Amino acid sequence: MLVKVQAADFDPQAEMDAFPQESIRGAGGLVSFVGTVRDYSDAADILAMEIEHYPGMTERELERISAEARVRYDILDSLIIHRFGRLAPNERIVQVTVWARHRAAAFDACRFLIDVLKTSAPFWKREITPAGMRWVTDCPGCRAGTRQGHTHGVAPAAGHQHSSMHK
Repeated sequence: MLVKVQAADFDPQAEMDAFPQESIRGAGGLVSFVGTVRDYSDAADILAMEIEHYPGMTERELERISAEARVRYDILDSLIIHRFGRLAPNERIVQVTVWARHRAAAFDACRFLIDVLKTSAPFWKREITPAGMRWVTDCPGCRAGTRQGHTHGVAPAAGHQHSSMHK
C-alpha cells in the first residue's frame, strides 16, 4: 500500500503508471476514484476549500484503513493520495486506486476506502463562500456510504448529487 498526503496536485494516470508493478502482479481489476472540490454545497457557492491535517497521524490512519481493506477484500494493493492546503473548485483532492485479482473486490475495496477516508481520516475542511468561511460538518449520508447517493443541499437536477460507484 502506498499513502501520500501532499499539497501539490497529482496526475492520476501517472501515479498509477508509477506504482510498483511487483505488488500488483496477477491483478484482474483496477478501480480508481478521483474526488474534486465541488463549486456548490449546502445552498452556497464554494470559492475555495482549505484542508488541514495532522502530519504523521494522518498517514498512519490512511495506512491502517489500507491494511484493513487488504484483509477485508483480499486485494493485491492500494494507493491513496490526499491533498491539503487551499484548493479551488474542480481541483483534485483525493485519489483512491485499488488492484485486485477480481473486479468485485476492487470495486468494494475502493468504495470502502473512500467512504472510510471521507468520514474517519483526520482531515479538517473549511469551505470559503461569498458569505465567509464555514467548517464542513459530518454528513450522515457520506458516513452511511449509501449506494443510492444523496445530495448536499442541492436538487439532483442541478448536477450536484453524490452518485454511487455502481448500483
